[in-house]
Amino acid sequence: MRTYFSEDHRKHFPQAELYGGEFVTPFERPSRAEYVLARLKDRGLTDIVPPAAPDRAAITAMCDAGYLSFLETAWAEWKAAGYAGEIIANCWPARRMQDNRPPSHIDGKVGYYALAGETAITGGTWDAALASAACAQSATAHVLGGANAAFALCRPPGHHATADMYGGYCFINNASLAAEQMRAGGAARVAVLDIDFHHGNGTQDIFYDRGDVFFASLHGQPQNAYPFFLGFADETGKGAGDGTTANFAMAPGTGFDIWGQALDEAIARITGFGAEALVVSLGVDAYKDDPISFFKLDSPAFLEAGRRIGRMGLPTVFCMEGGYAIEAVGVNTVNVLEGFLAP
Repeated sequence: MRTYFSEDHRKHFPQAELYGGEFVTPFERPSRAEYVLARLKDRGLTDIVPPAAPDRAAITAMCDAGYLSFLETAWAEWKAAGYAGEIIANCWPARRMQDNRPPSHIDGKVGYYALAGETAITGGTWDAALASAACAQSATAHVLGGANAAFALCRPPGHHATADMYGGYCFINNASLAAEQMRAGGAARVAVLDIDFHHGNGTQDIFYDRGDVFFASLHGQPQNAYPFFLGFADETGKGAGDGTTANFAMAPGTGFDIWGQALDEAIARITGFGAEALVVSLGVDAYKDDPISFFKLDSPAFLEAGRRIGRMGLPTVFCMEGGYAIEAVGVNTVNVLEGFLAP
């Protein structure tokens, strides 16, 4: 299986994240990708190549123009305002304040486009986000060219990003880009399977009213887990997309017995949908020692998850998402890929 990886991911390395009322080193950090890369090489999965240049037209087609302009110019505007630190949102349009008029001041813009305050923007964030999207696009092109699967080692991740908002460490929704590319490449029906611990709210938002893309997410109950406000079982799509969203929200302490049943049901739903291609949002933060999650999967569980996904027999693009037990993220990620290759 070929891996697409860009060294430009290192350009995005915020020095602080607000967590538990303190500023800490962000859980989403460059070493995550380095551990995955090292494990790929250790296991002989050495077909690792840089992506082609990003297809900006495809990104523009999926995302709001004002949002992309914000991401591209935010750092320059922030510095021009005289601010010395990194860009962190400090205000939001609350439920009775939203009227869809973006502010002119950079502080207001940040709050308008931010989902949450844990995700900082730095001088290199835009370049890293584009490189991450390029990895997803190149991996998808490789599969459309005849490969059975490819792995996009995306960093920053993408599944929390909507078409017009960032957060959860995500700026451009890589999995959604891949799904759209699969559709444009001839797949009449595409599925996105999100196995990250956190609900793929951005992906759901992008495809919620679409009948040609099925979205299934396995995640922590939104009452107890970020992003909190989406991911309930009764969210099943609307309009043309009615019935094409499936959320499997699970309680604190969930182990592989329950999680594996949810995976089997998600796979059955995808098969019943008639998907011709698959995108996997590959987060491994369902791991038992992850610092910001509450599932209890061990490393062999990820190998078995990969096997079950592989048995679907679909052309598959894996896009890296979360996983914050740093020293285990490589083992768990590659376990999914190896399980897929030997189902």
